[in-house]
Amino acid sequence: MPRFEYKVVPAPRKGEKVKGARTPTDRFAHALTQMMNELGRDGWDYLRAETLPCEERVGFTGKTTTYQNLLIFRRVVEEAQTTDRLPADLPAFFRPEGTPAPSALASSLRPGADEGQRGLTAQAPEGHAPSLGPARGGLAAE
Repeated sequence: MPRFEYKVVPAPRKGEKVKGARTPTDRFAHALTQMMNELGRDGWDYLRAETLPCEERVGFTGKTTTYQNLLIFRRVVEEAQTTDRLPADLPAFFRPEGTPAPSALASSLRPGADEGQRGLTAQAPEGHAPSLGPARGGLAAE
């Protein structure tokens, strides 16, 4: 199965002046074409465009939501590159199968690592960031 890496870039906000492009639409299309051709030369394939909300501060205490237009690109990553580019502190359950874990902690986080070890779980009410803690139930504490 092929593996992909992704790149997200902001969409152009205005067009570029160029000979023959007389309308704002033509200028914008030219700017977008230039960006997509540049990324295409580096092997990136256009995947889709997204409009996502972004919360920004206004003044000292205020907040407002703006919307960002983003272009998403992807390219195939060869298997050899995948394991070379992984960060050393990446937990074992995020590593491809067969990739050695760099530390005992990372190997203990792998699902089903040792029957006698308890794993970590992430629990949080909806809308809040999870905090990691020991798994509950199942295995007896040592």
